[in-house]
Amino acid sequence: MKNAHNPATSTPTETINILPREREAIMKSLAAGLVPNIGLHQLVVGRKREIQALTSDLDIVRQGGASFRIIVGGNGAGKTFLQHLTTAEAIRSGLVVLSADLSVNHRLHATDGRGRALYSSLLANVRTQSCPSGNGLRPLMESWISSLGFDLGSEAPTVEAMAQLIKEHLRPLTENPGGFDLAKVLACYYQGHVNDNPALQDAALRWLRAEYSTKTEAKHDLGVGRIINDEEIYPGLKLFADFCKLAGYAGVVVVLDELSALTHRLGHPRAREANVQVLLTIINDCFQGNISGLGFVLAGTPDALEDPARGLFSVNALRSRLQACAPAGHADYASPVLRVEALGREELLVLLHNVRRVHALGDKSKYRLPDEALERFLTKALSRFGRTVLANPREVLRPFVSVLNILDQDPGQRWESVMDRAVETPQASDPAAARLENLQLQ
Repeated sequence: MKNAHNPATSTPTETINILPREREAIMKSLAAGLVPNIGLHQLVVGRKREIQALTSDLDIVRQGGASFRIIVGGNGAGKTFLQHLTTAEAIRSGLVVLSADLSVNHRLHATDGRGRALYSSLLANVRTQSCPSGNGLRPLMESWISSLGFDLGSEAPTVEAMAQLIKEHLRPLTENPGGFDLAKVLACYYQGHVNDNPALQDAALRWLRAEYSTKTEAKHDLGVGRIINDEEIYPGLKLFADFCKLAGYAGVVVVLDELSALTHRLGHPRAREANVQVLLTIINDCFQGNISGLGFVLAGTPDALEDPARGLFSVNALRSRLQACAPAGHADYASPVLRVEALGREELLVLLHNVRRVHALGDKSKYRLPDEALERFLTKALSRFGRTVLANPREVLRPFVSVLNILDQDPGQRWESVMDRAVETPQASDPAAARLENLQLQ
């Protein structure tokens, strides 16, 4: 059920400071039909309960629990927006975030390197407070080494003392499958650090990113007899989460988009079954408290969930765990499936107010459009499509940003004429473009 009107989330906010870099990222992303990676709090409209539910998941992870959530909605309903917002909040609160897009070549399970490809993509997108944009694995390692050094006091530690400290610090990992090898790889990284051996450090990072395809090569470079292979993506994530907690972080959140890649784009039934089985194992572990400090946030379209032939609900075990039991007309925000609906007219209008404010860096004297212009623009834009809600807000935002940019570049123009030309001609239906749209990030 759609959220009731809430003044706190359905009116423009005029008091939040806007940084120039946020403004540039937001405006350029919206103009390209993308979700910006920063400054999302400047745009939030009508998602209070959804945000509260996702924030509660993060709290559970920080407290040593586990969480699992699937965000479901049509193309453009706001799934990726909520994922990005959750990512930003997780980073702010001291969690490590791993993010990637699922695809035919990036799976939870495979036999030809495509599982390792997903793991490599996740570890290439390590995000922390010090590296919020990604590429945070090496800095995470350097920070961990520095913190260990402080534990030995003010004097520079010897190699032998540090080696012993690493073994003691990582002893809890050796109780898990692969933990002994991970501890050895981390020790190799430290040795490369103190001995100025970048090749050894790079080899350790390759192992951590699952870039070794054979055990022989890994044994030659690092002296370990185990690698993260296609069938051990989930165990590898659990082990990495355990390491991050030992390194001082509150936990790890794994963010995966394009769930339909596992349900509808894998042509072979056995491949789908293997990937769904991994998903079922993750859900069981999260729901039963078998893992600690690890959360998952996935996103997909309704078909990925409900398609009777290929959706997750086609598997009885998944349907029993994910299907909502709330009475008709109600939404259970504690359910593992979080459904998001398209923004209505009122929410779209607030969104236009927020975008105008961001464009002017919060300075009302620099607004290029008056309030009446926003009402007029939205009325014309919605009538253009014959709807009162839009499945994809970018259909309104892209021409709106263009109008703001044109008026900024040529303040002498009348906003009425620029705006009318921006929305006067309905777009022709293009089946090929529509098919492409379904494959793009929302």
